[in-house]
Amino acid sequence: MSEEAGSRAVIAAVVPGQSPRLVQEAARYAVLSRVPLLVVHVDTTRFVSFEDPDGYVHSATVDVAGAAARAALADVEAASARALSGSDATWSVRQLIGDPALAIIDLAEKVDASLLVVGTRKRGLGESIREFLTGSVAARLTHRQHRPVLVVPLGETVPPDEELVWE
Repeated sequence: MSEEAGSRAVIAAVVPGQSPRLVQEAARYAVLSRVPLLVVHVDTTRFVSFEDPDGYVHSATVDVAGAAARAALADVEAASARALSGSDATWSVRQLIGDPALAIIDLAEKVDASLLVVGTRKRGLGESIREFLTGSVAARLTHRQHRPVLVVPLGETVPPDEELVWE
């Protein structure tokens, strides 16, 4: 069982280069709820090969050196520190591995999270295709677990008269 177990933490799922607004909104809810904030980045280049009974996760990797995963985590840690400078939130950063929605759900169960916070993706054909093929993490979270999910709009919004790619 992790040190955060039973904490009812707010989990903020972030990607490198994302707007600080997501972490700031998540911190606001954590402070209001008087719970810690867990900022998580999911490394999709690795996957769980097996997990020990004590919770240690053994992983297999596509990125043998792991340099990309370490760089992404360092980016998330630095961006979180900047975004939360002056915040009253108690927070920490961790990196999960595998499928983003499933990894977040697993962590949420382990810490009995009170809220999951995710952001919208960048606009563009590439992101639309990726979301069409793999599904929205936010949508998957709302359908595969019972906790509330806050989706923070990031970046440009689509004007009301513009058709969405999947419509």
